[in-house]
Amino acid sequence: MTNKIIYIGSVEIEVTFKAIKNLHLSVHPPIGRVTIASPEFYDLEKVKIYAATKLNWIKREQEKVRSQEREDPKLIITQESHQFFGKRYLMKVIESKRSKLVLKHTTIELYAVPEATLEQKKKTLYNWYKKELEIKIGSLILEYAKFMKIEGINFGIRKMKTKWGSCNIERRMLWFNIELAKKPIDCIEYIVVHELVHLLERNHNKNFIILMDRFLPNWRLQKKILNELPL
Repeated sequence: MTNKIIYIGSVEIEVTFKAIKNLHLSVHPPIGRVTIASPEFYDLEKVKIYAATKLNWIKREQEKVRSQEREDPKLIITQESHQFFGKRYLMKVIESKRSKLVLKHTTIELYAVPEATLEQKKKTLYNWYKKELEIKIGSLILEYAKFMKIEGINFGIRKMKTKWGSCNIERRMLWFNIELAKKPIDCIEYIVVHELVHLLERNHNKNFIILMDRFLPNWRLQKKILNELPL
C-alpha cells in the first residue's frame, strides 16, 4: 500500500493505492480532508483525471463539513450538557474517594476524587461510554449477524478521527468510533449494519446499496440524521 499527494487546483488530495477494484473518494470532517483509495493497477494520472471530474462535488462536500455544527470542548463540570445515545443529560460532578459514573433520569453523576484533573474525569466518562457502547453494539451485531447469516465476527471500540466505523474483511474485525455513544441508537444501528454489509460486499457499489436496502430500509434517513448532528 502506497500513498501519494496530488493537487487539483487548490485542493490537496491524499491518494492511497490498495488491493481494491474501484476508486473511492471521501471528504472527511472536521476540516474537509480529501482522500482517494485507488486500485493498485491504476496510474496516478488516471486518478488525477478522476479527481478533476469530481472537483465541484469535493468543494460542495468540504463546505458542508466545515459549516457543520460542532460541540464546544467539554470541561466536565456540574451543569454542563452531555449527550448519551441521542439524549441530553446534565453533568453532576460529585467528590468521592473513587471514580465512577452513574446515569440518572436527567443527569450523569460523575464521582471523582477532589484533586481529579480534567483528563482523569474525561477518562472516567469515556470508559463508561465504551462499556455502554460495547453492550449496545454487541446486541445489534448479534441481531443483524443472525439475520444476515454472518458468523465469526469480532468488534472493538476506539477513538477514530474521520470515520464512524471500519471493517477489516480479512480479519472479520469491525471497529466503531467511541463518539457514537453520544448519537441516537437508530444512527448507531445504521453504522453497525453498514459495517456488517461490508463483510458481504467490500465496495460501495450497487450491490452494497441493494444489501443496505434489504437489511435496513430506512438507512438513508439515519445516515442523514447522523451527518447533520454536531461533531
